[in-house]
Amino acid sequence: MTRDSLEATYRILDASANRAGEGLRTLEEWTRFGLDAAELTAEFKQIRHDVAAVLAQLPRQELLAARDTIGDVGTRLETSTEYQRATPQDVVQAGIARTGQSLRVIEEYLKTIDARLARIVEQARYRFYVVAAKLELLIVRSPLRDRIHNARLYLLIDAGSDIDTFESNVACMAQAGVDVFQLRDKRQTDRVLIDRARRATSIAHDFNALVLMNDRADLAMAAQCDGVHVGQDELPVELARKIVGDHRLVGLSTHQIDQAEDALKVGADYIGCGPVFPSSTKTFQQYAGLEYLRDVAKRIKIPAFAIGGIELTNLDEVLSTQVHRIAVTGVVRDADDPVQMVKWLREKLDAATGEEESR
Repeated sequence: MTRDSLEATYRILDASANRAGEGLRTLEEWTRFGLDAAELTAEFKQIRHDVAAVLAQLPRQELLAARDTIGDVGTRLETSTEYQRATPQDVVQAGIARTGQSLRVIEEYLKTIDARLARIVEQARYRFYVVAAKLELLIVRSPLRDRIHNARLYLLIDAGSDIDTFESNVACMAQAGVDVFQLRDKRQTDRVLIDRARRATSIAHDFNALVLMNDRADLAMAAQCDGVHVGQDELPVELARKIVGDHRLVGLSTHQIDQAEDALKVGADYIGCGPVFPSSTKTFQQYAGLEYLRDVAKRIKIPAFAIGGIELTNLDEVLSTQVHRIAVTGVVRDADDPVQMVKWLREKLDAATGEEESR
C-alpha cells in the first residue's frame, strides 16, 4: 500500500471510529436514561469498549496525523433530513443506522491493515445488530410505556352484570380519573371476556386510559387491548411478550424485592406490589407490607403499583413509602358512590405526585 493510500485509510478509520463511538454513546445514553434498561445499556457499553480496544492497537499518531476535519469535504455536506429529529426515538433510529454503517466501514478498511482486528470488529458488528434490534423493539412500545409511567390509578374490574352497566362503569371511572383498567373475571367465558375487553378498550381510549387483560395473553391479543397482567404462577413474562408482541404492555405481580428485580430482567413494563394490607377481594397467608414498598421505591425503576387492601384511610401510609401508584378493587366497587371514591383517590395521588415533583 502506498503512503498516500495508507494515510487515506487511517483517515477513514479515524473518522469512522469517531462516528461509531458517538453513535454507540448516543444509544447507550437513551437506554440508560430514557428506558432504564440496565442490561441493554451494558451491552452497548461493552461493544463501544471492544471497538475502542481494537482501534487502540493502531498507531495513535498515524490516526491523528491523518485527521483533517477542516479539510474534510464531508463536513460541509448536509442531507435534507440531517436536522429533522422530532423525538428521541428519531435520534435513536438515526444513531442505529450511523453506527452500523461506521462499524462496517471500520471492518472493511481494517482488512487492508490487520485481518485479525477486522474479524473482531465484524463480531462486534453482529452483536450490535442484535442489541440494536432489541432497542428498536423497546422503542415500538415506548408510547404505551410512557402512558403506564404517567399512570397513577389502576382499577381491577369484572365483566359486570350486563353490557350497558359495564360500558357505563368504564366510562364513568375513566372520566373520574382511572388511568388503567384490568379486566379480571374468573367466572366468565373467553367470549364474554374478549367482548368486554374490546368494549372497554374502545371507551377507555377516549379518555386516554389503558385496558389490560388478567392472565390471558391470548385473550388480550384477540381483544386488541393494551396488554396483559400475569402473576408469579401464571404465564412467564417472556412467553406473554411473545404472544402480545412488543407494542403491548406486560405487567407482573410481585410480592418481594427479588421478584421485582427479576421483573426488570425479564422485561416487564410495570409491576404490582403487594398485598400491602388485608383485602376483601383476596386472602393471603403473608403480606408484603409497607417495607416492601419502600424497597421498591428505592431500587426499582419501572412503574410500580401498590395493591392489596388500599383505602382512603390507609392511602397516606402507602404514599409515605414514595410509591405513588395504586391498584384497587374493593374500595371503589363497594363504595356508596364509586365515582366520588375514584375522584378522592385521584386527588390524593395527584397531590402526592405534585409534592414529589416540587422537591
